[in-house]
Amino acid sequence: MTKKKVKVGIIGTGNLGSDLLMKALKSEYLEVGMFAGQNPESENIARAKKLGVPTSHLSIQAIENNPECCDIVFDATTADAHVIHAPILKKLKKFTIDLTPSRIGKMCIPFLNMDECLKEDNINMITCGGQATIPLIKTLIELEPQTEYAEIVGSISSKSAGIGTRNNIDEYTQTTSEGIKSFTNVPKAKAIIILNPADPPIIMHNMVYTQVKNAKIDTISKAIDKTVIAIKKYVPGYKLTVAPLYDNGVITMISEVVGRGDYLPPYAGNLDIINCAAIAAAEAYAKQK
Repeated sequence: MTKKKVKVGIIGTGNLGSDLLMKALKSEYLEVGMFAGQNPESENIARAKKLGVPTSHLSIQAIENNPECCDIVFDATTADAHVIHAPILKKLKKFTIDLTPSRIGKMCIPFLNMDECLKEDNINMITCGGQATIPLIKTLIELEPQTEYAEIVGSISSKSAGIGTRNNIDEYTQTTSEGIKSFTNVPKAKAIIILNPADPPIIMHNMVYTQVKNAKIDTISKAIDKTVIAIKKYVPGYKLTVAPLYDNGVITMISEVVGRGDYLPPYAGNLDIINCAAIAAAEAYAKQK
């Protein structure tokens, strides 16, 4: 018996939206009902047309004009744009997955709170750095609740940072730090992003620093290993490159993400991880339907 797929719409046809499109086309549970941007001359829209995907250059208006085209909407635009899109999509009763750092919907990390998020009408995928590091920090703080401070430094290739990413940098740092505090209750948190112009391009790396007194490092390491295995189930290119190290009251660990290469090169792990998380959320919703 053929599985009935749930239709999705994608707003935003840049790097993020185009990679999301390819991932959605590979899904057993999702069907792309609309791929909408703003530029009628867009090469990415032309590519989607050749793949047989319904397209439009009318952005969210395409979904307003044809609400039956999808049940789920991915917003892969900008934080400012999502402020406009969110109430429209709510009125249209679409399950909205926001890939911008707008902080409007419920923050979602599939490993941590997927069941709660399925009860919402708008969920926010935080940031690539948030998806890569918050599960690690949460795991650590569950074992070391006296942790006073957490900091993450995300380093990505400048070639993987398109216009949307660059326009959202301020929101990225704010939303990531708020996400850390929201999920872990750590008193202080900070997020930093580095756009590295190296050629050949670097793989996405995420450094985590936490201040902990008298840490049980062996117990923490075992728990972190389990968390990494859980994340890899929906982000295959995720791995821990530096296991937790404890020195002078500070725990350090480093993760990296190698992209699946669905649309963008493998070095664009920053886009891959947030899209993998978004697809995991959409498929969970589709299975529930």
